[in-house]
Amino acid sequence: MTSRLTHIARLLKWGRVLARHGALRGIENDRNAPAPVKRLCRMARFGARQGDEPDYAGAFQSIGPAAIKLGQALATRPDLVGEGPAKNLLTLQDSLPPVDFALIRRRIEDSFERPLEEVFASFDPEPIGAASIAQVHAATTPDGRKVAVKVLRPGIREQFNRDVETYEWAAAHLEAFGGEAARLRPRAVIANLKRWTVRELDLRREAASASELADGMKSVDGYRIPAIDWDRTNGQVLTLEWIDGIKMSNLEALNAAGYDLPELAHRLVLTFLKQAISAGFFHADMHQGNLFVQGSPQDATIVAIDFGIMGRINRQARLWLAEILYGLTTGNYKRVAEIHFEAQYVPSYHSVEEFATALRAVGEPMRGKPVSELSVGQMLDGLFAITRDFDMAVQPHLLLLQKTMVMVEGLATALDPQINMWDVAAPFVKNWIRDELGPEAVIADRLREDLATLARLPALVRRIEERFPPKGGAPEQAPLPEIDLIWERKRKPDGNHLGGYVLSAIVGGMAACAVTYWYLMT
Repeated sequence: MTSRLTHIARLLKWGRVLARHGALRGIENDRNAPAPVKRLCRMARFGARQGDEPDYAGAFQSIGPAAIKLGQALATRPDLVGEGPAKNLLTLQDSLPPVDFALIRRRIEDSFERPLEEVFASFDPEPIGAASIAQVHAATTPDGRKVAVKVLRPGIREQFNRDVETYEWAAAHLEAFGGEAARLRPRAVIANLKRWTVRELDLRREAASASELADGMKSVDGYRIPAIDWDRTNGQVLTLEWIDGIKMSNLEALNAAGYDLPELAHRLVLTFLKQAISAGFFHADMHQGNLFVQGSPQDATIVAIDFGIMGRINRQARLWLAEILYGLTTGNYKRVAEIHFEAQYVPSYHSVEEFATALRAVGEPMRGKPVSELSVGQMLDGLFAITRDFDMAVQPHLLLLQKTMVMVEGLATALDPQINMWDVAAPFVKNWIRDELGPEAVIADRLREDLATLARLPALVRRIEERFPPKGGAPEQAPLPEIDLIWERKRKPDGNHLGGYVLSAIVGGMAACAVTYWYLMT
């Protein structure tokens, strides 16, 4: 187990990096930051030359891979880090200098236990992308298919586990301060980060996620997932179909190719909603570098890559989410407030009506306007003020969804600055709610539940018989009289038990004498 001195040394080292990038000012100026945390910040920046403007993204990039993942998670938490830092962290690029090819070759050969040339007919030693967890190379299979090969960085698992252990230690101490720090649940934030990245560190799970998403979206036109080469995939290497297309970040190339950018933006939003609300399983890393457009302008297809981070939402949470979105788009703030109380997102000692009024104050300025006319800062300030005023704890299971929604909104706005996210989402959400909560859906759910209950009855009867087996051939025992045992007699209300003890001793003595006398006489 890592010692506390090691944790403190790591935190101070990282604090020096943050200080050089001017990233500690926000914590020191935050009135909600605990005093001990502010003192540590002052110690970390002592003597450091700070930049004029805080560069949070640059600081996390300099610290290392685990910090990059933490920075990406914090980018969706302006309630935790502030609006300015969150916006800066959105620019954080998950990229590092590539690993030497000799190490990559060794990793591939060790994982497959055979030479690289037996696995691939050709393999480009220059990576096409190098991220914090892995890097990607172009290759050709023996049967002539061009593929993309993703290989884990050597030592990344050990480094990540070491750093996250210190994050957990720091988060536990931060949450122990109570107050605002406890409400924001930093330990849950780190726990979610750990779960997300542990999945990324096993490329077999990424391949399985891609396959599952492909199955769930195969009926959706204009969206697809690259095919997985399972024969050349293991925990450290992922091989998948090569994608020829234009990155969604390259707006000039998309325009030059004749693609309808507003239509692509509309489709992107609907695709995300289908994944998150209809299927409950969504691609949670939908930044511009992970989305391509291919095909003709008349038959364009969005292709997604990089499935290391995926999100899941159960059906009940999806129903609540859909009703919340639809309520906000239609201005039904009372219903939105009721759902928050039903889901226990808001403590029951608050008023539904007061919460509905607070939601109206935030929601009304947004309705009917394109994203370009909205003040995101004012909106976020309003939303997070509500969470504080109504003692709403952070919901860890929705963090990935919030992160992805921020990404999708940014992508859609880049493609079409005039897009109205509410107008795009409302028809889809309305139809889904009707399908899931309408009379037909209620009857179908009831039939499904009742039939499942009937199917379980035989097993239930068998378990009851095992617990209460049939009687044998012996006759049933007649009822026996109840006898008050001395050690089970209740104490008298007055608490005086001396007489009872004396009486018991006399009776016991008399019984012993009678038994002894009978034995001697016989």
